[in-house]
Amino acid sequence: MAKVWKISAAVTALALALPAASAQTPLPPGPAYAMPQTQMFETKSDGGETYRIFVSFPKGEPPAGGYPVLYVIDGNAYFASFAETRRLLEYAEKGKALVVGVGYPTDEAYDARRTADFLFPVPTEGPPAQAKSDPAATNTGRDKFLDFLTGKLRTEIGRRYKIDPGRQSLFGHSFGGLFALHALYARPDAFQSIVAASPSLEWNVQDLLREERAFAARLASGKITRTSRLMLVAGDQDSDDDPEPARALAARLEPLSAYGLGTRYRLYENEIHMTVPARAVTDTLRFAFR
Repeated sequence: MAKVWKISAAVTALALALPAASAQTPLPPGPAYAMPQTQMFETKSDGGETYRIFVSFPKGEPPAGGYPVLYVIDGNAYFASFAETRRLLEYAEKGKALVVGVGYPTDEAYDARRTADFLFPVPTEGPPAQAKSDPAATNTGRDKFLDFLTGKLRTEIGRRYKIDPGRQSLFGHSFGGLFALHALYARPDAFQSIVAASPSLEWNVQDLLREERAFAARLASGKITRTSRLMLVAGDQDSDDDPEPARALAARLEPLSAYGLGTRYRLYENEIHMTVPARAVTDTLRFAFR
C-alpha cells in the first residue's frame, strides 16, 4: 500500500505542477492565406447572373502572342489546385499561361446553380434516361452559360490580360464534364482543347447520344472544318454501374480522328469520382498548354 500511495502522490504532484488546460489563453487566429499571383472579381452574364471569377497569372511580361487560357468550371472547388500547380510550373518555364476559375459568389465548393448551367433540363414527366430533348431548344441554361464563357467573360479576361484567342481551353468535372462535351458537340471550334473529367454519362443518356451522333455526322460530312482536341479522364472506381464509361465514349470518338478530332483517354487507378480532378490537374495543364 505504501508503494501505491507514493506513486499516486507523485502523479498528483506532477499534475499540480502543470498549467491547467482551461487556464491557457487561446491564441488569436492568424491572417487568412491569399494565393500568390491570383486575382478575384465578380461579373454578370448578359442574363444578369453573377459569377465569381478567379485568375492565376504568371510573373513578368506575357508572350508575344498572348497567354493561352484554361477555363476551369466549378472554380470554387478546383481553381486552387490548378492555380498552385500552374505557379509551380513557372519554375520549369511551362507555366506562362492563365488559369481562369469560373465559380459562384459563395465559399462553398459547389453551388446549386451549376445544375442549370451545365445540364440540359429534363422534363419531370419521365425518368432522365427516357427524357426526349428538343433539337430546336438552343437557348437552354447551358447554352447561355456557354455564351457567357465564350463571349462576355472571354472579352473581360482579354481586357485585363494579353491573351492568345486561338489557345483557349476548358476543363469540367462530373456534370461539368457533361457540359464540356456539350461545348465540343455544339461549338466545336470554341476551344482549342477540352478536358472532360469523369463526365456523368449516365445522366440523360438519350440527349447526350443525340448530340454525339449529330456532331459525328457533321464532322464526317465536312460541315465542321475546325474542332477542339478532347481528353477524357476517369477513375477505375468512378462508377458502381460501369467503371469505365468514358473509355467507351473515347472508343466511339476515336474513328473521328480521320476527320480532325484528336481524342485522348486516361484511366487513373485507385481513384473514385471525387478524387479524379486532383489526379487530372497536371495532365490537363500539359494537354491545354503544350
